[in-house]
Amino acid sequence: MISAATLPLQTAWLIPLYGFAGMLVSLPWALGVFRRDSHRPAAYLNILLTLLAFIHGSLVLRDVMAGGPTLLTFPWLNVADLNLEISFSLSLTNVSALELITGLSFFSQLYSLGYLDKEWALARFFALLGFFEGAMSGVVLSDSLFQSYFLLEMLTLSTYLLVGFWYAQPLVVTAARDAFLTKRVGDVMLLMGMVALATWSGVTSFDDLYAWSAADTISPLAATLLGLGLIAGPTGKCAQFPMHLWLDEAMEGPNPASILRNSVVVTCGALVLLKVMPLLQNAPVTLVVLQVIGTISAIGGSLVSIAQVDIKRTLSYSTTAYLGLVFIAISLQVPVLALLLLFAHAVSKALLSMSVGGVIASTNCQDITELGGLGGRMPATTGSYLVGSAGLVGLLPLGGFLCLAQAVELVGARSVIFVPVFLLTNALTALNLTRIYRQVFLGRSLTKTRRAAEVNWQMAFPMVALAVIVVLTPLLLIRLESLDGLLAFPLWAGGVVVGSGLTGLLVGAFIPLNKAWSRSLNPVLRWFQDLLENDFYTERFYRVTIVNVVALFSKLAYSFDRNVVDGVLHGLARFSLQSAEGLKLSISGRSQSYLLTVIAAIVLLLSSLSWWLN
Repeated sequence: MISAATLPLQTAWLIPLYGFAGMLVSLPWALGVFRRDSHRPAAYLNILLTLLAFIHGSLVLRDVMAGGPTLLTFPWLNVADLNLEISFSLSLTNVSALELITGLSFFSQLYSLGYLDKEWALARFFALLGFFEGAMSGVVLSDSLFQSYFLLEMLTLSTYLLVGFWYAQPLVVTAARDAFLTKRVGDVMLLMGMVALATWSGVTSFDDLYAWSAADTISPLAATLLGLGLIAGPTGKCAQFPMHLWLDEAMEGPNPASILRNSVVVTCGALVLLKVMPLLQNAPVTLVVLQVIGTISAIGGSLVSIAQVDIKRTLSYSTTAYLGLVFIAISLQVPVLALLLLFAHAVSKALLSMSVGGVIASTNCQDITELGGLGGRMPATTGSYLVGSAGLVGLLPLGGFLCLAQAVELVGARSVIFVPVFLLTNALTALNLTRIYRQVFLGRSLTKTRRAAEVNWQMAFPMVALAVIVVLTPLLLIRLESLDGLLAFPLWAGGVVVGSGLTGLLVGAFIPLNKAWSRSLNPVLRWFQDLLENDFYTERFYRVTIVNVVALFSKLAYSFDRNVVDGVLHGLARFSLQSAEGLKLSISGRSQSYLLTVIAAIVLLLSSLSWWLN
């Protein structure tokens, strides 16, 4: 019997189902069973279910903070020696991440009502958002590696469907395909690691895997290969080098989906990496690989973002850069710092994505060289952009400052060589955001911005509400019991963080910007600018190497199949037809001839069998 006091905890497994229920209730409108010109009921039902999920999660968070973590386990499949369970871990970290997902999903859905006001397939979009939310909620609560992999696959599928929402556009179809295939590379490697780990250990729950990892040892080579497989999935989900290009291409989808993709989807991937990290203690090579991936992604993503003129691409590359810092923190065994970075980044990046979406909705333009003078015309959007930017970089007293100041101390105590990576990423992020602000919100109005107006209230309300949350983020982080002592960092750490942020801000404020000359006239600077704008020609490199090699092998296989395999089969077919034509002429129509032929065939068959048996 479940008491009223424990009801929220015991029914916490229902929270991921709220999102899936939203998908199901939207299907009648999405499939045309109900009139498509009255699709708003589907949106309202999804918003209501997401709000219920957030309220339910709040009750669970209250109970977890009061009584500690809880594990919910339900038997699922027990065949021979295979025992699979559905398990949910209601820890403070997992439930806090759940609240982050459902809260940002609620704001994103409110925002979608205004952004996609005239979209005829609004019900289908909200159905996909419900599927998206359910998969993410399940990932953060999962306490099983098998279950986490299954839900990550659902997350990959929902990403593909959302990116390809406007499937009538060829560029959108290409972007959805590339995003899906890129993430599949990491998923397949994660699958191989999961199967190997389950085979060796015989268990799939994280607690059992931790116990096995501490008590059992495998060879260094096996540990390294296993570790590389386990980190490949989160690397793809977090858009880290070398599987980072999908997030940029995913910007072709509707902006409300990009809000979640840039904030909480990458957070889900990082949380899975946090859960598998105790399994990698005997694989030092894997930790080094994580550090290299994080460093390249952080610095490379920051540099590439400052050379972009597409306003959505600047945010996608900054997401890659910030998650690179999270990878470094995880590889250095500082989980608290990784969580700080994830939560501060998620709320700030969601707010930035909303403000950028407001600019696009009002001007129908994403090129920052064609924008300008929107500061006075769109005050709510401008204010949201400023608050989101301040929350992301190391400026007092918002969440980004607390995270980076703590990072300088904790990372410096473990490996001081990574401290410059954090500071440089912070400076380049501040430079990039300042550059965008000058290009978009300051200066004189251009052709596409002269008649721009503030966004409707359905878009403005979630932006303003989220801006308040960004301002309160430091208090929310300190409120979590596991983050006590958050402010206990030395003053010099806070000073260098503020110094790096101010350096980037001042460089971004005074660097010459010319909309007419978006590319430098200096050949050397133009070459460097093109290098960054094209992401160090990573996509071209992949096309020349991996894509072309795969295409070559495909052509060889196709040629072998057509010329060799089909040639042999067609030759046998022609031989049979020609033999039949020849035998046709020897037919006499006499039954004794047929009988003689059958007897001769039987004798020949029996003779060959007796010879073979002897």
